[in-house]
Amino acid sequence: MNIILLGPPGAGKGTQAHKLVAEKGMVQLSTGDMLRAARSSGTSIGNQVAEIMDSGSLVTDEIVIGLIEEQLDAGVGSNGIIFDGFPRTLAQADALGALLKAKGKRLDAVIEMRIANDEELVQRVSGRFTCGNCGAVYHDQTKPTKVEGTCDQCGGTEFKRRPDDNAETMRTRLLAYYKDTSPLIGYYYAEGKLQTIDGLGEIDDVAARVSGALAAADA
Repeated sequence: MNIILLGPPGAGKGTQAHKLVAEKGMVQLSTGDMLRAARSSGTSIGNQVAEIMDSGSLVTDEIVIGLIEEQLDAGVGSNGIIFDGFPRTLAQADALGALLKAKGKRLDAVIEMRIANDEELVQRVSGRFTCGNCGAVYHDQTKPTKVEGTCDQCGGTEFKRRPDDNAETMRTRLLAYYKDTSPLIGYYYAEGKLQTIDGLGEIDDVAARVSGALAAADA
């Protein structure tokens, strides 16, 4: 299945995408990861990305669609694709739909991970940090490392926090989501692809809801 995980920043989309990759062999196409890889690739499109990002400008929808097209042409996602971080706007949704159709593929489901309490999201994101070595995600309150200062997964001792993982920036990002991205909920509902789940709870509980939504979409 080819799916989109939709929800506000901090909803846990990346965590659930990683579980689907591990359990179902799907491929996660993360906009951020693709842009970072392109920037250092030395290709024509990669040089465009580097120039735009270095100037502080936003990468255009056309470039992001081009990066996704490169992945599709390379044959990734035989067991399904998870689109993470794209689309964010109605124009991007139209562009992705057109690309998939041109490649003989389809979007099977859109899983909306709904969070009713914005302050829960603010707290979730502002305490988040990752292992600098393997990328494992932790949280100051809800998921600290078992041994302070040591990654549970790889034993690494270097950790990172995103500079925008703070309460003030998070509230700004939420406003942007409600303005630009939340219209996608109605868009995909009208297409009959939307499945909505509660995004709050333990990771495995949310994963079970995601699996249930995928099963319902595939029925």
